[in-house]
Amino acid sequence: MIMSAADHWTLKDGSAHPTGFWAEEFVAPYEVFTDAGWSVTVATPGGRAPTVDQASLGEGAGDPETLDKVKASLDRLAPVLNAPADLASVDHNQFDVVFYPGGHGPLEDLAVDKTSGAILAERVTAEKPLAMLCHAPAAVLAASDDASTSPFAGFKMTGFSNVEEEQVGLAENAPWLLEDKLVELGAEYSSAAEPWGSHVVVDRNLYTGQNPQSSEELAKRIVSDLG
Repeated sequence: MIMSAADHWTLKDGSAHPTGFWAEEFVAPYEVFTDAGWSVTVATPGGRAPTVDQASLGEGAGDPETLDKVKASLDRLAPVLNAPADLASVDHNQFDVVFYPGGHGPLEDLAVDKTSGAILAERVTAEKPLAMLCHAPAAVLAASDDASTSPFAGFKMTGFSNVEEEQVGLAENAPWLLEDKLVELGAEYSSAAEPWGSHVVVDRNLYTGQNPQSSEELAKRIVSDLG
């Protein structure tokens, strides 16, 4: 699991919006994978401990019972999150799947991280399983020097939609929107019929999920396909 190490997202007006990874998007897939008997390694740029977006633990992020479970899982997994591997030292070829959880954090660091971008480009070209959730597809922007040469051009993909970004109140001050960027690089973008519905897209070796609600479905689809 390649995670953002950012704790903010720089908005169009220069302000820093506090963020990080979205709790459910780490916890749900991690537990699906480990319940299936898989060994999971967490890696971040520089090996820095990722920051949980506090909004993902607050009112509106889920019902109280679910949020209590997510918080308990984060507490249990604190040793994993507090000591991630340095992404630069990880050989992605040693892993069956590379999975990127979302949150707004990837918009700040993974979208411009060349180490991550090289992993994405190599993996998608070699047809090795690769998955990205919610805002994490922003990382594909670092997989090429410009949008016209993206190795992800022509792939069916999803990710956090413009409508969803508008509904969380960040679209107007966003320096760019993920849906627009995916379309710009030539991906065939799609989203759920209604905002916040679970939506998973699989195209060849590439798996993408639209939003936090897609977390479990995406992870279960990967386990189902790969065994």
